[in-house]
Amino acid sequence: MIDRRPALIARCATQADVINAVNFARTHRLLVSVRGGGHNVTGSAICEGGIVIDLSQMKDIRVDPVKRTAWAEAGLTLAEFVGETQTFGLGTTVGTVSTTGLSGLTLGGGMGWLMGKYGLTVDNLLSVDLVTADGQAYSVNANEHPDLFWGVRGGGGNFDIATSFTFQLHPVGTLLAGMVAHPISQAREVLHFYREFSRSVPDELTAYAVLATMPDGLPVILIALCYCGPLEEGELLTAPVRKFGPPVVDLIRPMSHLDLTTMIDTTSPAGRHYYEKSSSLKDLSDEAIEWIAQYGLTVTSPFTLVLIQHVHGAVCRITPTETAVSALRDESYVISIVSMWEHDDAQRHIEWTRAFWAALEPLAASGIYINYLTDETEERKRASYGVNYERLAALKNLYDPTNLFRMNQNIKPTL
Repeated sequence: MIDRRPALIARCATQADVINAVNFARTHRLLVSVRGGGHNVTGSAICEGGIVIDLSQMKDIRVDPVKRTAWAEAGLTLAEFVGETQTFGLGTTVGTVSTTGLSGLTLGGGMGWLMGKYGLTVDNLLSVDLVTADGQAYSVNANEHPDLFWGVRGGGGNFDIATSFTFQLHPVGTLLAGMVAHPISQAREVLHFYREFSRSVPDELTAYAVLATMPDGLPVILIALCYCGPLEEGELLTAPVRKFGPPVVDLIRPMSHLDLTTMIDTTSPAGRHYYEKSSSLKDLSDEAIEWIAQYGLTVTSPFTLVLIQHVHGAVCRITPTETAVSALRDESYVISIVSMWEHDDAQRHIEWTRAFWAALEPLAASGIYINYLTDETEERKRASYGVNYERLAALKNLYDPTNLFRMNQNIKPTL
């Protein structure tokens, strides 16, 4: 889907390299994009005719098991981060696909399997090392440059290039996780069950619903879950999911945090075409379920999936203004319609995605998770930043008044 040709790629190994690249780009008035993990389907890591400041070689990570913290450079993927932290029996909230870049996930907020218990990724962020548009290096935290620290926790890379992060870690041992599958013809019944089940779960249990196609070609609706507490309690709490139906497949089992992080990697490999639209629903209403079930029967590609993520628990006990993330602070269901195909004409897949999304829009909240923004209007972007938009715009005016960092979910300076 993305075919852009940058003039230059600066493959940075240190923060000093990033400073030099930023100064070079500013001096020569180059269009700038920043590549962390290179995962986002909008292709914002690649610019046309400008310079890509590539952080993907910056992969150092150090875990302090006594303080339960991790210092991690911006080029790490989630698999690399989790693989290191789980060695110490520790972890924090990360996303759902292991090839995701840690930096992009964090700067946009960071949803994931452990968010009910530990909040978003940014809720576990202690400090950030970064480079601003004027080539200055800062280390920001709650006490040093707190305005910028507030903005990078959900501002989506608008103010700087983050080169490393320090995270608070938590005990994360063996998890009870996996999924059960039902035929897509039972989507309505499964979604009604999922709605009632997800409303009742404790913080330790996060449950998603997924519409997908099995490797053998069977279209299914899945309930996927993760319980991060004592396994015996998890068996009792997940029993209703395993009994309902019953499912045609039951893949729920004890697994490591890394196994969980890689669990659905095969659904989104490199090399496919991707087009995504997302909505946030305060409730999974009967009308929403009806639309989801109808469109689930008409997918235009066997690779397409629809992901429904339940936002609850610790995420929702933080006020919308405490970090720059505002769209995820109420209990809700975030629905991502991700069309994927290989060799077909793109138009029919894009049109199906947009039609599905448009059907849900009258039921949706005005804003959406920043990392799921794609080809949105300016009004939609503003709504997604919500009550924090004006404060973020003021930070943009202060730290990036020329909009050097604009290949992102952009907040335009007003100066």
